[in-house]
Amino acid sequence: MSGVIAVYPGTFDPMTLGHEDVVRRATQLFSKVIVAVAAGHHKKTLFTLQERIEMARTVVAPFSDQVTVESFSGLLRDFVVARGGKAMVRGLRAVTDFDYEFQLAGMNRSLMPEVETVFLTPSDKFQFISSTFVREIAVLGGEIDKFVSPHVQDRLAAKVRSLGRE
Repeated sequence: MSGVIAVYPGTFDPMTLGHEDVVRRATQLFSKVIVAVAAGHHKKTLFTLQERIEMARTVVAPFSDQVTVESFSGLLRDFVVARGGKAMVRGLRAVTDFDYEFQLAGMNRSLMPEVETVFLTPSDKFQFISSTFVREIAVLGGEIDKFVSPHVQDRLAAKVRSLGRE
């Protein structure tokens, strides 16, 4: 959509190949996509906000002509409106995501009626990937190369080592 700014929010702890696929799909629909990395006040994250921003910027670098990465805290509505967003991108992996995402979309529509929520599904090979699973596999010493980019894999390995869990 020419001239339409979309915001793709999440904690991205870490950014997976599924997230990357949703970003790629969003660039085919919108002129500009802002990956909005949440401070994560409601979640205990493995990576700091700055680490998550850096990883996201590296992962989306191939789309840098259309995609930017920014952090936000507080109400997502305020962030989206301040950036001129007209769409919010949400990834759906499975039917289990739908109930929560449907409720969230309804709440967001109430808070910002001028912004549409667009649900995108990742490619079949990425639909089962979640950041939570990736973190757990990495901490337990499993292989994660099929789930994250090489850069994120390296950052996860370093983080696990720093925690003394290798």
